[in-house]
Amino acid sequence: MTAGRGRERQNEIYTAGVAGRVPRVPTNFAELERRARKAMSERAWAYIAGGAGEGRTMTANREALGRWAIVPRILRDVSHRDLSIDLFGAHLRAPILFAPVGAGGLALPEADIHIGHAAAELGVPYIFSNQGSAPMESVAAEMDRVRPGAPRWFQLYWSTDDDLVDSLLARAEKSGAQAIAVTLDTTMLGWRPQDLNLGSLPFAKAEGIAQYTSDPRFAEIVAERAAAPAGDKPEISLGAIKTLFSIARSTPGALLRNLVRPEPRVGVQTFLDIYSRPSLSWAEIETLRERTSLPIVLKGVLHPDDARAAVGVGIDGIIVSNHGGRQIDGEISSIDALTDIAPVVDGRCKILVDSGIYTGADVFKALALGADAVCIGRPHMYGLAIDGAAGARDAVANIIAELDLTLGLAGHTAVSDLSVDALRRV
Repeated sequence: MTAGRGRERQNEIYTAGVAGRVPRVPTNFAELERRARKAMSERAWAYIAGGAGEGRTMTANREALGRWAIVPRILRDVSHRDLSIDLFGAHLRAPILFAPVGAGGLALPEADIHIGHAAAELGVPYIFSNQGSAPMESVAAEMDRVRPGAPRWFQLYWSTDDDLVDSLLARAEKSGAQAIAVTLDTTMLGWRPQDLNLGSLPFAKAEGIAQYTSDPRFAEIVAERAAAPAGDKPEISLGAIKTLFSIARSTPGALLRNLVRPEPRVGVQTFLDIYSRPSLSWAEIETLRERTSLPIVLKGVLHPDDARAAVGVGIDGIIVSNHGGRQIDGEISSIDALTDIAPVVDGRCKILVDSGIYTGADVFKALALGADAVCIGRPHMYGLAIDGAAGARDAVANIIAELDLTLGLAGHTAVSDLSVDALRRV
């Protein structure tokens, strides 16, 4: 009988401590965040750690978790604990997924390849970011190198060009994605002062658009636009020249050629014009069954009526999410929304949750409140900034380890058996 993920992780750390080595990735979130800030540029920190408006939704996410207390039970045999779950036909070692985070290259070049590597090592899914810093095919290849058939999903932003939507879906299926997570809460960017105060939009520098610059349909659109008569000439300044070099470096092809040909610059403007569709409605969602054979998950559901509607059109799962507090200031917390939604769904589709979930104890609470699995965002990005793929892996390994220990110490042996009876509202 194994000691369990928690004991194993503790033993790794304490054994290294005997030799005078301490973890490169801190095991508590506050210190993880502090170290990550030191490791990141100002632009990277603003984009990855920042939130909408005054940050009230980010605060609400943490406060909502604090309103629930774990009530342990004693004298139960917890010597063997099971963290595994079955999700859309895949058997996962833990009820945790690496959430998609756009423009991760701000923290580390080709971030998505490193994150995919980390997820594959742990045997849990990575949801490929639609706004990734590496093409999904490259991430899939790295994951398969680490663990053949490693689980992965794809996050879809619904473009104004339906042919581009179909192209991305086809590429996701070919890359081995096991589900499609359609992000619904970012049809427009929220008001993000940290980025605005720096005048920093990563995508305007071709950072985080690798899924597009590697896509054949997107290339067709860009070629058509590049062939059209040029409009106003861009401003010439030191900042504009730096942006031009960033675009040229981030676009496939030789740097010098990218500096002089119009396609890289046109590609950035094309992305900004078409990446998302503010008019997106249930009518488009209902066409997904014709577009893909993969399970469909809707990301950004916060109202019970929307959860009912998702179940009504046969959606396979929802992600209860407020986008990590990055879209609306003063929004409902994901945990409060989860407590409203779980009874409405009543097992008729899978429920995942994200936003403000940073520890194993947080994951325990989310599962007890009705989630089938949890998506982890900022912690793995902070680990990535500190120590690359190993850092992303260790940040999530620590969460899994704490979940295992919390499960046993609270008197439970399987995450699939958790219910609200394990908690008390305080």
